[in-house]
Amino acid sequence: MIKGSCLCGEVEYEFSGSINEVVVCHCNQCKRAQGTPFATNAPIELEKCKFTNDSGSIKTYFSSPNKKRVFCGTCGTPLYSQRTDMPEIIRLRLGTVTEGHIPEPSYEIYCESKSDWFSANTDRPKYEQDKA
Repeated sequence: MIKGSCLCGEVEYEFSGSINEVVVCHCNQCKRAQGTPFATNAPIELEKCKFTNDSGSIKTYFSSPNKKRVFCGTCGTPLYSQRTDMPEIIRLRLGTVTEGHIPEPSYEIYCESKSDWFSANTDRPKYEQDKA
């Protein structure tokens, strides 16, 4: 079981499947929608995902004619995206997962749009908390 929520807790979900594919997306839409240099998503079956608390906060935005982005209308947390030509699959935003196993990323896409200022250099210092 995988569980997750938005930042404010107004939206919570449970996924009764397993995540087998993790995709790091560098496309410009994902970067702007997330406010980060990439998005980390997992395609999952919508029928296995249950929103256990949404308090009417779930909002949608069509970023292109066939793709909607779903987020919490209270805190703005991106939850998933969904294509109209594949309504049975959603692309869960993995930063919202609070419980359950998430495997290492399977691959990266739209690398030609990758932010040139970001590098996944594993030699850089790492801190458990904010350095400041």
